[in-house]
Amino acid sequence: MPEQRNIAVSEKKRVAVVILNWNGSEMMKRFLPSVVRCSSGLADVIVADNGSDDDSLEMLQREFPSVEVIALSENYGFAEGYNQALKGLGHEFFVLLNSDVEVTEGWLEPMLAYMDAHADVAACQPKLLAERNRSMFEYAGGAGGFIDVYGYPFCRGRVFSTLEEDHGQYDEPQSLLWATGAALMVRRSDWESVGGLDGRFFAHMEEIDFCWRLRSRGRGVVCVPESRVYHVGGATLNAGSPRKTFLNFRNNLLLLYKNLPDEELGRVMRVRRWLDYIAAFKFLLTDGKAHARAVIDARREFKARKEEFRPQREENIKLATTNLVPEVMRHSLLYLYYIRHKKTFTEMQRFLEV
Repeated sequence: MPEQRNIAVSEKKRVAVVILNWNGSEMMKRFLPSVVRCSSGLADVIVADNGSDDDSLEMLQREFPSVEVIALSENYGFAEGYNQALKGLGHEFFVLLNSDVEVTEGWLEPMLAYMDAHADVAACQPKLLAERNRSMFEYAGGAGGFIDVYGYPFCRGRVFSTLEEDHGQYDEPQSLLWATGAALMVRRSDWESVGGLDGRFFAHMEEIDFCWRLRSRGRGVVCVPESRVYHVGGATLNAGSPRKTFLNFRNNLLLLYKNLPDEELGRVMRVRRWLDYIAAFKFLLTDGKAHARAVIDARREFKARKEEFRPQREENIKLATTNLVPEVMRHSLLYLYYIRHKKTFTEMQRFLEV
């Protein structure tokens, strides 16, 4: 449970922008000023500290006294950290915002206006651009996310490692399977109705699992590209971390197990077993034994813990209003990318049902 919830008791605004921090004092010094400047008129800005052992709390008190603070007693990870932080907040909308995101003037207004105009939409994201190269889409979310039939995520603006330059090609709002956890606006009622993020994921893929549950129950997820933010990415676990490889592979298998309909699960998991072993072999040749081992360990942990997730799978299947979520592409992304040489979302779009 939180050690401290230093939340003002004055009348709440409709939106809570909640930044989950873990040992990110320097990141907050750099990016929190833009959040305070561009959000405070419309939202309460809150930092939830995930048991940091740097000077984050002292720095916040000293340099950002207007920012509200929730001090958590330990590092719960991204998923459970947000579950803990959002408990008891009465705002109509939550925005989950990474500490390494620079927001822009007026970033909240288009998303809030879209949500107000579309009661069927549960969650949305802004256009996510790279902080280091501002004309490029950012890996973690681009202009909104999808997955293929075997669970490989991709975005408008990013397919595998191919990042596109933003020249307005994705400037129309579009229905998604998942919105990035780096800057995710969600209705509190929808957050609570599906139980928030799955804390057992710890980090990575948890927003895809969350949004897939929303979509399968008939709720909308969109990108509102009129809103624009800039993301550094990899601030907690960089791309070269075997721990990140482990979490990505394990959690990807878990989200497939939790959300795929019965008629697809067995076939998809059989194919994924071979694809994962091929990935491990490729890692062994290119990135070393640690990453290859991470893939094998991820599969072993998934197998060992699968039964723990059966109740949630049964609940998801029971509450689903459709087995055919249109933003799940019924084709192999690997085949389209490596064999057919389709490198951008625009080239992929005709294989989607949206």
